[in-house]
Amino acid sequence: MNALVACDDAVLTDCDPNILARIWEPDVHLAIWRRSLTAELQLSVLDWEEIDDIDESVSRETLSAEIPALLEAAGYDGMAAALARDIVPLCERFSGIMDCAHMQVRLEVIETDACRKFHADNVAVRLLMPLVGPGTQWIHANGDGLIHDLRPGEVGLFKGWQWTDNPRILHRSPPIVATGETRLLFALTPMSRPTSPYS
Repeated sequence: MNALVACDDAVLTDCDPNILARIWEPDVHLAIWRRSLTAELQLSVLDWEEIDDIDESVSRETLSAEIPALLEAAGYDGMAAALARDIVPLCERFSGIMDCAHMQVRLEVIETDACRKFHADNVAVRLLMPLVGPGTQWIHANGDGLIHDLRPGEVGLFKGWQWTDNPRILHRSPPIVATGETRLLFALTPMSRPTSPYS
């Protein structure tokens, strides 16, 4: 049985995917699902020059068709089916947790130091899952400056400014320009603002 780990009252982490729903709790500003990528997702072999970024609105009702089509069109080719098998259930889980019929899907190849400053997003909530390279870094806004990170395959659900006037967790893209590394990052944002059952 997986043990729930509370980093503090603002961060919860667990190997159970149901941890993500705890983001609804008023004091929780980051929920992390600890997991690894499946063996079939050998994404590091991709030719990044042939991959286009994805930034599209998708419907909960048509995810199983839309996501594979977007991946094929973006150039994922042989990896599209395996990646869709990972992403589609995550989108379904996210839409259920946030009770949203539509969500914005982003899948970005990152080779710069974009978003290198710690911040909270101007959204209600955002799901981030690093897939290749260094993962998203996060800190406590009023903490000791200790930097934590998500490993490839791990899922972080971050509250943003539209949900709270005082985000307690800030995040950033790790600086990579000096390393020559490439990152692949998946992100989900609800298209409508959630109504909390704790309101």
